[in-house]
Amino acid sequence: AAAVDRVTTCEAHLTFVLRKPSLSISEKGVISVQAALYGRADTDTCSEGRPVGQLTNTTCSQPGTEDLVKTRCDGKKECEINIRDVATPDPCVGTFKYLDTNYTCLPAIHVVACEGSLAHLFCAEGQVISVYGADYGRRDETTCSYRRFSFQTRNTLCSGPTNKVAELYAYKTFGSSLFGDPCRNTYKYLELAYVCECTFSGLHLNHLV
Repeated sequence: AAAVDRVTTCEAHLTFVLRKPSLSISEKGVISVQAALYGRADTDTCSEGRPVGQLTNTTCSQPGTEDLVKTRCDGKKECEINIRDVATPDPCVGTFKYLDTNYTCLPAIHVVACEGSLAHLFCAEGQVISVYGADYGRRDETTCSYRRFSFQTRNTLCSGPTNKVAELYAYKTFGSSLFGDPCRNTYKYLELAYVCECTFSGLHLNHLV
């Protein structure tokens, strides 16, 4: 089984970043979130310098945290989450909280294609494409930013998972007409992860090309 890595960010820090767990994992890999919690499950984590009264509630958990982190991070090489996105409403006023995420690396092919360009998904003959996760929008200012005005890359909260990739062929020109426009005047891109599946004697096997 793949090793599980853990990232914990205390409430005082506004963002945390998930990257590939370790250098020993294949370059052909993406994030797979196993569990995520915003709140407090013990008295030790993120406890330095905090009064006892802020640490005693160990049953504090924000509903929906795991789903949000999975949506933002699954299938990505790297992802960033603002803790403010999971902190409201406050699940336990007076308790010092943290965002705790367990994740591993899933072998997959990672593709990024800029808006209006060709998305190339390729598998060998006899194999079929199986999409693990896809996201259309913008999550940072650097991806697909060449020769773009600053206002076109400024909105990094323009992002959302899409199941439209299942309808793509090996080559497909895409844009807002296919996925809808989650943020006007922002230059967007498609980010996805997939594997190539083979069938031998009724057994399904995953292969990377």
